[in-house]
Amino acid sequence: MQLNAAGLLTSLPIEIMAVSKAQRIEKIRPLIEQGYRLFGENRVQEAQEKWPTLLAEFPTCQLHLIGHLQSNKVKQAVELFHSIEVIDRLTLVDALIKNLSLPTVRTQEFLIQINIGEEPQKTGVLPSDFSDLYQYCKNKNLPIHGLMGIPPAGQDPRPYFGKLKNIAQEHHLKILSMGMSQDYETAIKCGSTRIRLGTALFGPR
Repeated sequence: MQLNAAGLLTSLPIEIMAVSKAQRIEKIRPLIEQGYRLFGENRVQEAQEKWPTLLAEFPTCQLHLIGHLQSNKVKQAVELFHSIEVIDRLTLVDALIKNLSLPTVRTQEFLIQINIGEEPQKTGVLPSDFSDLYQYCKNKNLPIHGLMGIPPAGQDPRPYFGKLKNIAQEHHLKILSMGMSQDYETAIKCGSTRIRLGTALFGPR
């Protein structure tokens, strides 16, 4: 499924993130020119190869990290990304705190990633461990603005989206980054405030 980018931009009352991982600058630029400003990348190194150029050309764009962040990549991440949506462990919180005092920091938004389906192959904090991680962030004065999660593939996503929404409401978190190309309509009905679209906007990789 590939959607008309300009039409989608104006038809949904939520934030639309264009997932630009594995996409060349030549494919990203047309979406920016159509009005998209929110983009997501999975890898720090790949983003470093593309986005300094694009952000210099389009300074109103917002770049979000939506893939696993290694602690040794934190400095590069906070200097490049406006938002980090993948906080999932105490050691990552410590690494972020250590680097947030740098004068070159760009990151202003932080989301906790929850492994909402408790899948061993996926990153994210387990739901049962979320409260401890969230409290640790508060104790360290790391502001958490919302949650990110991905339901198990091939299953009805609604129970997982609902569980994610409940956790957000319990902790008064406003941002719910959930829903991708294959399930974004369901995610919106379940309360998503930010959807992440790759294939739907760029086409198959």
